[in-house]
Amino acid sequence: MKKLMMAAMGGTLVGLVATTQFAGPVLAQTSSSDGSIYQQLDLFGDIFERIRQGYVEDVDDKALIEAAINGMLTSLDPHSSYLSEDDASDMRVQTRGEFGGLGLEVTQEEGWVKVVSPMDGTPADAAGMQAGDYITTVDGESLLGLTLDEALELLRGPVGSEVIITVVREDEPEPFDVSIIRDTIKLTAVRARTEGKAVVLRITTFNNQTYPNLEEGLAEQIEAAGGIENVDGVVLDLRNNPGGLLNQAVFVSDAFLNAGEIVSTRGRSLADSDRFNATEGDLAEGLPIVVLINGGSASASEIVAGALQDHRRAIVVGTKSFGKGSVQTVVPLQGNGAMRLTTSRYYTPSGRSIQALGISPDIIVEQPRRAAVEPETEESDLPQRTEAGLRGSLDNDSLTDDEIKQIEADRDRAEAAAQLREEDYQLAYAIDILKGLNALGGEEVGMISQDQ
Repeated sequence: MKKLMMAAMGGTLVGLVATTQFAGPVLAQTSSSDGSIYQQLDLFGDIFERIRQGYVEDVDDKALIEAAINGMLTSLDPHSSYLSEDDASDMRVQTRGEFGGLGLEVTQEEGWVKVVSPMDGTPADAAGMQAGDYITTVDGESLLGLTLDEALELLRGPVGSEVIITVVREDEPEPFDVSIIRDTIKLTAVRARTEGKAVVLRITTFNNQTYPNLEEGLAEQIEAAGGIENVDGVVLDLRNNPGGLLNQAVFVSDAFLNAGEIVSTRGRSLADSDRFNATEGDLAEGLPIVVLINGGSASASEIVAGALQDHRRAIVVGTKSFGKGSVQTVVPLQGNGAMRLTTSRYYTPSGRSIQALGISPDIIVEQPRRAAVEPETEESDLPQRTEAGLRGSLDNDSLTDDEIKQIEADRDRAEAAAQLREEDYQLAYAIDILKGLNALGGEEVGMISQDQ
């Protein structure tokens, strides 16, 4: 059967046929262990029959078994689950980059649904949802005590319908309601743009489009700049990126490495272990790279950040990442369903696992909250007095017209950078790093771009 390796967040779902995947290895133990397992299965069958016959209302046999399987899977970890035919179909659509919903990646923590990250350009993003938010109720129904898949069912609904969720946020004194209109989520895996002389590659997810989008977007920005010699470096923005396909994380890392290990996966058996190495070729041609991460950067994002950090190919800036260091194998099953099972942990090139620890940035940079400023107190509103504005001031006759234009262009870029610091301080910080490295010259920049 074809297997799909995932390094992403995911909800838990239920299903019947997953039981067949465990029977063989579980029952192939010692005879004493066999007896104990058979006794437990008999106990399960006894309880199942008593519920069917004695419960106060009629019960759905399939629903009972699925609930039992769901309990078994969710007892393993938050990322192992059974995917029904519909859920498996939704997952395949999502990895292609288009699906229906709110645009939230979530997990479960202490009984509550916790937002890993809102996806760029989605209804949840537009509604102001943030990584680390807790969702406590959906349309007035409490999520406490529900499994993650049950909570997800409440969040799902027809495109165009409204859902009202209650959110608890760390720095807010009281819970508050957020209204979101469900929509079809179309993810652009990579958005490329140029800020000053830095190419910014905003990677929102790791699906089948990620590496092709990145390669194309980077080439277009370099061409628009008039050649790579006019580019200071590259910013890989992985903030609030919840992960996705493992192979895409490998491709993105390989895009900027010439050699060496990218990531290794280690499971209980040799079949569940693997090692991925970089091949010759660096799309950035040795230019310095800054990787931006935060608490919403998970799994596949952490693979890329860890690989480039360990090889000293990039400077990692921001705040500590989410800390999901496990890999899920998605195995198609009978009935068009699938099982998503955590089969291995992944390790960065230096051999570190980031499970529950996250990637620590080389430079910690918090994203400050924008403080409200009264218009009359803003210095920018006051007229600025300069020598050039004085009546009868002397002209500068030491510069040519071209030199003056260059100074004015540099001033415009500096003002644009100052504006960016107001809008996105972390990104502006990353661009300043690239500008500083470029100013140092070839040898110093080369130290950053060398692979170990």
